[in-house]
Parts: sequence; structure tokens; C-alpha cells
Amino acid sequence: MSVTIIPIEPTKKELTKYVKFGIDLYRDNPCYVPPLIFDDVNTLLPAKNPAFFFCEAQSFMAYRDNKPVGRITAIINNLVNEKSGRKEARFGFVDFIDDVEVTDALFAAAEDWARSKGMTEIIGPMGFSDMDHEGMLVFGFDEMGTMATIYNHAYYPQHVERLGYVKDTDWIEFRITVPDRVPEKMSRIAQIVMKKYNLRIVKYTSASKLKADYGHALFDLINEAYANLYGYSTLTERQIDYYIDMYLSLIRLEYVSLVVDASDRLIGVGITLPSLSKALRKSGGSLFPFGWWHLLKALRGKNDVVDLMLIAVKPEFQSRGVNSLFFYDLLNIYIKNGVKFAETNLELEENHNVQSQWEYFEKRLHRRRRAYRKHL
Repeated sequence: MSVTIIPIEPTKKELTKYVKFGIDLYRDNPCYVPPLIFDDVNTLLPAKNPAFFFCEAQSFMAYRDNKPVGRITAIINNLVNEKSGRKEARFGFVDFIDDVEVTDALFAAAEDWARSKGMTEIIGPMGFSDMDHEGMLVFGFDEMGTMATIYNHAYYPQHVERLGYVKDTDWIEFRITVPDRVPEKMSRIAQIVMKKYNLRIVKYTSASKLKADYGHALFDLINEAYANLYGYSTLTERQIDYYIDMYLSLIRLEYVSLVVDASDRLIGVGITLPSLSKALRKSGGSLFPFGWWHLLKALRGKNDVVDLMLIAVKPEFQSRGVNSLFFYDLLNIYIKNGVKFAETNLELEENHNVQSQWEYFEKRLHRRRRAYRKHL
């Protein structure tokens, strides 16, 4: 049977089917970590996601014999295009069976939509902003993913490259073994840096107090620190309010490290989180009936893996040893709580400053993912 492409109406009902297709495709794969269904649905709903104030998007589903066989979302981020001067679309939320007819039809739909909007290039997988998943897995298919990354079958890159997409950039990920003590050199550097620049580490025990003191400052710092990274979309005030409400009440506060100067100005932040990978697999992407319990147990109970979600440092303090303060603070907490491994999540392969901070640890490069580009 031929493949039929259906544009998806941006309603909760239709987008729930769209999101569930991606989960169903990997149901028996032990490395796949499903998203929370409501979270992905809200990301794709114009009424929920504040990115739609400056983005356009259209999702498509591929069907054969009335059965879903693929999906893709085409996105235009107008803020990024204004900044770069390019006419660039993105593709994301892409999944498909191993069938060239399906792939051809899906990507043709996304590309045609992008052309109809005047775009001359398309890149991906990318989301609306850096808060969404990005990068197609090209190495590490036998490794369990994280809540912050995409997992895809090994045949995906072959299908995309066959359609004329070429590498634009790669991200790499490391699995780090947590040592039994803070490395002496790191401890010494951290103390020197704190004294030299009059910095101190701040900890919180109240999420509401953290929000009140540094909620907006935290995301402003991320905007400043990440401004020149690949494809970065500056978070707007609406987005910042959205993410403050969504995330800051969920984090495990002892796993968050803030660095401030003598005037209490936020200089750097390290946000880490007990791994939710196994809990999300048990949940199947649903909070109910018992998904919430698995997630709460992973967040608050014993967990020997931690995800390094993000580290951001003010540009004028980058390459001055500030990063050592985060691990000077957090490693003792990890050791106390029985954490054995840390997942770095995505780092641009050319970002040697970030990768140099792992020189103190036993590490393994275990995943690589790629953004592709095609001229339309």
C-alpha cells in the first residue's frame, strides 16, 4: 500500500496520538527512554508552549493501510533566523519504520512546508529551543538514553543521509565514574578560584526561595552563557516564566549548585538530577496510574546515576576555573548518596573547554549524535 501523509491538527487529542506513536515504535527496545506524554503534547500545543509566539510549526503523520508508520514536525524559529540572517527550518520529533517510502514521504512533507514558508534550508533533529531534544543518535545504540536526549534506531542516519542531508555538527556524551573522593587538584583549584574572585557556593533547601532569589537570574545566565552555541534560541520572558514553573519545583535541591560573587550576583549554576531513565521506562510515558511513583522514587530515593543537566557560567568568568566549584560542591553529595556514575548529556564536539573539565575523572565516550542540514 502507498504511504499517506496527514497534517496533524494542533489539538490535545491529535497530538497525543502523535506522541504515542513514537513511544509505541520503541516499546520493546531496552535502551529507549520515553518522554512524558503530556510534556511532549504541551510542547507541540500552540496554546501551551510560549515558543509559538515566535515559532511556526506543522506536524505530519505517515500512514499505510490506516496504520501509523512515521511522524515528523517542521518548525521555523523566527528569532533564530533573525539573529543568523538565514531562512532556516528545523525538523524534529521524527520517528519512522525502516522503509524508504515512508521516509521519502515524511521528509518531503516537511521540506515542502518549509519551502512554502520561504525557507531555503532545513536542519535537525532540533526542537523549538534548546530546552527540547536535539541531535540524531549516530553512535551508542546499545546504551540506555537519558530524559534529555533522543534515542533512535540505527537505520535513521542512513535514511536521512540518503535524502541528501549532511552533517552540520555533532554532540558527544560521556559516562563518568564518580570517584570516592574529590580529586585533590580540583579541590585546590576551587579554593584558589573562590579566594581570587571572592566567590562562594550557595545551596537551597526551599524551591520557592530559589525561585524568588534566582529564578529569572538563572535563565538569564543561561541565555548569556549559551548565546553563541549552535542553534541557540534565546529564551524569552514568557519562556522563562514557563520553565520556572515547570522545572524548578521538581529538582532535587542538594544536586543544584549556585556560585555568586560578593554582591550576590549569580556567576554560575550547575543543575544535576538523579537519573529518571529507568523510572520513565517503567512509566511508559504516563504519570498514571503509577508513573508518578516511579519518578518520585527515582528523584527522592537511592539512585546510583546522576544526569548533569546543564552548567552555565557568565562569559567573563569562563575558562577561569569556576566549573571546578560545582564539582567541589556536588561530588561529596554524590559520594554520600551512593552515586556511581554521571551522564554528561550533550556537549558540542568542538567545545573543548567543557570537555577539559572531565580530565579529573575516569570517563567513557558512549554516545554521539548529529544535526543534519539540507539546502532546499
